[in-house]
Amino acid sequence: MRILQYPVTTEKAVGMIERENKIVFVVDSRADKKQIKEAIEKTYNVKVEKVNVMNGIDGRKKAFIKLAKGYSADDIAAKLKIA
Repeated sequence: MRILQYPVTTEKAVGMIERENKIVFVVDSRADKKQIKEAIEKTYNVKVEKVNVMNGIDGRKKAFIKLAKGYSADDIAAKLKIA
């Protein structure tokens, strides 16, 4: 199971990177918050403060990942070439 599938690059999601230090990913529908947190921390070498998930009507599961103080969602976005 590949937990992190791809980042969401809508205008709203990019705004969250800048305003709230959050990054949004579409994740595997079977992944729980703990697995998502571990995957982000391992993949991008950051600390996660909080994970919220939302199941869309299209069947996709989105994870809203708030990074801990001292870590920047902008850095992850730059690595992913989002912002």
